[in-house]
Amino acid sequence: MKSLVYLGLLLLLGPLAAQGRTVYHVQLHTGQGMIDPGVAAFVVRAIEDAEAKNAAAIVFDIDTFGGRVDAATVIRDAILDAEPLTIAFVHKRAISAGALISLSCDKIAMTQGGAIGAATVIESTTGEKASDKVISYFRAEMRSTAERTGRDPKIAEAMVDEKVEIPELSAEAGRPATFTTAQALKYKIADQTVETLPALLQLYDLGDAQVVEVTPNWAEDLVGFLTHPAVSSILLAVGIFGLIAEVKAPGWGVGGTVSLICLGLFFGSHYLVHLAEWHEVFLFVLGVGLLISEIFFIPGVGVAGLAGILCIVGSLLLTQMGNFELWSLEEFAGLISRLTVSLLAAIALAALFLRSLPRIGAFSRLVLHRQAPSSEGFVAASTEKDQELMGLEGVTLTYLRPVGVGLFKGQRLDVIAEGEFIEADKPIRIIAAHGNHILVRAV
Repeated sequence: MKSLVYLGLLLLLGPLAAQGRTVYHVQLHTGQGMIDPGVAAFVVRAIEDAEAKNAAAIVFDIDTFGGRVDAATVIRDAILDAEPLTIAFVHKRAISAGALISLSCDKIAMTQGGAIGAATVIESTTGEKASDKVISYFRAEMRSTAERTGRDPKIAEAMVDEKVEIPELSAEAGRPATFTTAQALKYKIADQTVETLPALLQLYDLGDAQVVEVTPNWAEDLVGFLTHPAVSSILLAVGIFGLIAEVKAPGWGVGGTVSLICLGLFFGSHYLVHLAEWHEVFLFVLGVGLLISEIFFIPGVGVAGLAGILCIVGSLLLTQMGNFELWSLEEFAGLISRLTVSLLAAIALAALFLRSLPRIGAFSRLVLHRQAPSSEGFVAASTEKDQELMGLEGVTLTYLRPVGVGLFKGQRLDVIAEGEFIEADKPIRIIAAHGNHILVRAV
């Protein structure tokens, strides 16, 4: 009797359980752009959503020529740590960073006429092959990824380094390995060949699952825009310009606010996609704090201000370098040159702005353009008072070091001692007066 009850429950609940399964479909296509930090943020969110909804699988629909290595490694780590089954559907190509992403998945299926490989790292600024140190690093990334997902690590290395030879592989000499669909199946890089997404789902017993299409949102598009090298350079230039303007002006104003906004966007976007770590953000915040302390509490450019500037510049360097152990001397010099260009652009922008500001609309009303010569009757209000103070004798109320306070006919005045310091309760005489600048000498 119990067996019949269990059988009935299975017949009733089995279809319901199947209907409750979901598969997340994530497209990484060339039409969406290259693999960049914005795409990395999109993939990380898709994986987190799939895990929160207990999805049965995540299908990465891949057709890309690659992109940035730092973004690809962020995606790789997220896929390797994902709880649901991960399937790379190579449709039609997974080149460079796309190959690393594909190897990170539990399963790889390719369409006929597909290609995977050619993962040699290329310098974005020169278009040339990266240094041996960077190649060695990415080769290790590909090898460890293949080992993690149960594929031949030597095949993965051959995709990066042309020096790795694969017997019987008809690849062009001196080029990193690129595998067709047939070759990928032969060397067990790919598991299956399939032409459509429904067929892929049937292949892995997911034909009855609900497919959830995941698309990038505006925030991920914005992060991709802000982390673009050109935009990052502009944010840095404007941020440094704001700091320069703020240091030159007393108190806190527009320059400091603009600087905080630009540098906040720079660090915030890099932090969201794991291109900046907490210690780099902390170093930046510490630098800003020291600079604000210099402006408000310790007037003048001193130790705190210099330390703040060094902390800010150091945080910018660390953010741009990423894994600095991989950087060669030439690459570090290139980074310094880019930051120097941003700094020079900021200085030029500050000079142009300060020079042009008096000619701009409402700002021109803040500047006196017309001269006020004494020949036309313009006399400073303090001139007569200055003449009255000349020769006046009094006594010091405080120690003049050389600035202090003196008492003259019952009136307290801020004065400056000429030559040596003068002790308190000593007779003094005013020998020069120009507005608030009152010079005294001991009697």
